[in-house]
Amino acid sequence: MTTTARARRGWTPDEMARRLAMDIPDGAYVNLGIGLPELVAQFVPAGREVVYHVENGLLGMGPAPTPGEEDPELINAGKKPVTAIAGAAYFHHADSFAMIRGGHLDLCVLGAMQVSADGDLANWTTGEPGSIPAVGGAMDLVVGVKAVYVLTQHTTKSGEPKIVSACTYPLTGRRCVHRIYTDLAVMDVTPGGLVVVELAPGVTVDEIERLTDARLSMGPAAGAPSVAGGASPS
Repeated sequence: MTTTARARRGWTPDEMARRLAMDIPDGAYVNLGIGLPELVAQFVPAGREVVYHVENGLLGMGPAPTPGEEDPELINAGKKPVTAIAGAAYFHHADSFAMIRGGHLDLCVLGAMQVSADGDLANWTTGEPGSIPAVGGAMDLVVGVKAVYVLTQHTTKSGEPKIVSACTYPLTGRRCVHRIYTDLAVMDVTPGGLVVVELAPGVTVDEIERLTDARLSMGPAAGAPSVAGGASPS
């Protein structure tokens, strides 16, 4: 389904990140992908401890440094300056991926080009000639981490749905996504398809259905504001 560019509504990127952060359990070990997922680190709810893992060898990533306080030796996987919390650990790149592949992380948050109704994820290339492949650690994360959340805009800049019945881009992983957070809604991936558990303020059921290229079911809380919970990492 193709749509024209729509008027701005729903959650801003910071609001999307804040909404997702509400669902991260206390004590979770979490990897954040590059782009929108990086924003989540700013919004850990008060009273919770979340330990962020970075593929390039850091456990205990803190929020972004204040301007002028950047350490060029301290960056995340997206090459952005970060900080380290007290007690943070540094290690070899290979050890970092051993943590991922060994099932030691509770949750990862990744961006997406497309997510299917079955939970397939495409987030590294469009497959078009000349496109730049950028898979990073995503293929390891989607098979090694206990739960995968996606944080993405609901459509492309030109209005193409990113939530689809079947991905047309090369896959990062099959049936790996548990929950999807967009600027318009929060959706769970279930054996029966996509279930909308929350709509962003001002977004209607008709609108979300029109901008999604997959069948949606409405959960009992769809349309209610800020309902946390659902598919938490086990």
